[in-house]
Amino acid sequence: MRISVKKLAICGVLSALALVLGYLEHLVPLPIGIYGIKLGLANLAVIVPLYLVGAPAAIAINTVRILLSSLLFGNTVSLWYSLAGAALSITAMLALKATDKFSAMGISICGGITHNIGQMIVAVILVDNLKIAFYLPVLLISGALTGAIIGACALPIIKNKYLIKLCS
Repeated sequence: MRISVKKLAICGVLSALALVLGYLEHLVPLPIGIYGIKLGLANLAVIVPLYLVGAPAAIAINTVRILLSSLLFGNTVSLWYSLAGAALSITAMLALKATDKFSAMGISICGGITHNIGQMIVAVILVDNLKIAFYLPVLLISGALTGAIIGACALPIIKNKYLIKLCS
């Protein structure tokens, strides 16, 4: 598979943006008092390339972001949580996008929900206690809400004619 220099540069910039957004989110947590809930700003740099650059680029950007974030700011456990959430969410988002029946907002909501499900699966395995899943409803609601916010932010970027031309 060949990739153009322009597309590679776009992926590099979006990977760096995702890393910075994830770090900023780590520095400034949501002041809602519920453990584990994040806005998911770095997911902007995943949903946008999913539409503008393509699925392989979105997967690569998300993978690079997760690996670098875990290396720079996290640990092995955070790596497993992030990889599980990302794998499940990108798989679900790609499946929905392939149907052409969902908007970017709907796909982002699905991504937020499935990301939290993936992380819960890892939590149940690592803690070795199914009772931790009682927290799943809270995470599903937060995933839907944050997915809607990220989707709403992504829509004008995805529809930007300059970016569409730049990425094609």
